[in-house]
Amino acid sequence: MAKRKLVIVGGGYVGIELAKGLEADLDVTLVEPRNAFVHAPAMLRAMVDERVQAQALIPYDRLLTTGRLVKDRATEINADSVMTASGETLPADYIVLCPGASNGGIFKPGDEGVDTFKSAQATVRGKIAAAKSVVIVGAGAVGVELAGEIANAHPKSAVTLVSADKTLFSAFPTKLGTGLAGKLREMGVELVLGQRVTDLKSTTEPYAGTVTLDDGRTFEADLVIPAIGSKPQTALFDALPAVSKAADGRVKVDGYLRPSSWPNVFAAGDAIDAGDGMTIVAASRQQPWLTKTLKALAKDKPLESLKAYTPWKSPPILVPLGPDRGNSFVIIGTFGDWLTKTMKGKDLFIAKYRKLLGYA
Repeated sequence: MAKRKLVIVGGGYVGIELAKGLEADLDVTLVEPRNAFVHAPAMLRAMVDERVQAQALIPYDRLLTTGRLVKDRATEINADSVMTASGETLPADYIVLCPGASNGGIFKPGDEGVDTFKSAQATVRGKIAAAKSVVIVGAGAVGVELAGEIANAHPKSAVTLVSADKTLFSAFPTKLGTGLAGKLREMGVELVLGQRVTDLKSTTEPYAGTVTLDDGRTFEADLVIPAIGSKPQTALFDALPAVSKAADGRVKVDGYLRPSSWPNVFAAGDAIDAGDGMTIVAASRQQPWLTKTLKALAKDKPLESLKAYTPWKSPPILVPLGPDRGNSFVIIGTFGDWLTKTMKGKDLFIAKYRKLLGYA
């Protein structure tokens, strides 16, 4: 009996694990224009350590055994097929859209591709190494981790972290943010909290110059690095029937992670609003649910008879400040250097993703 056809659009965290986990049960096609998986958290350390970049840009060529990788860009989604930029039509019984989110060119590759990204990182790595002063604008996970990496690798540099929020990680228990703030200060990072930058010259690319705050203070920096958040990539959803978006631009989904009125089209990751944040942690919950659900659908079980998706109630977060320090929140409480180093800081999950992609 022929396997049901599954087309997955996007080779990010959800896409690769979904494709790998379902290729034995369905006829899987993964559509991804890049030739390598980009392990985003490791790219922060890659800005101070060139060796990390080579380990965390992992080719897709060993991911699938029976499934098919189509190195192309999806341009149109239909109820029973996906169209690619080269004009190929990929028939599908089920479709999962995982287009992810965009960010600054030093954090994630854009349309220019992986080679341009590698070059951009090499340039900023050189600038960070030469800079006597660095200002990072934005104190989410990316900004905080980057501040820690720079302070750890270049302790003589003056690093300033600016945030419009009055505390770090205000959505989590207070102990997490205050602990990270204390450790950053111990590492020599100056924290400027509750202040917006009024004259940011770029929201995506680093530059040299001055930043001015709400209160009139100015900081002259050899390098200003904007780290003000990802933007969901939602263009593929726009032509689907009955699609709606949340205030932050992400696509709303129903209880079964469906973004439209088409019952066989699902979505996951940073582009959707399923009640999770735009983090890898969300992917780690959505992907297992999708894998289990699609296996059941392939066996002709009605979707409505299956358990609906439920987002994280208290999502964990791991925030390393270089390889040896950091703080984490993992359901039962907030933990410090040892747990953060052991779980993430030491290797940033690089070994896990190299193994998944066949490059252990």
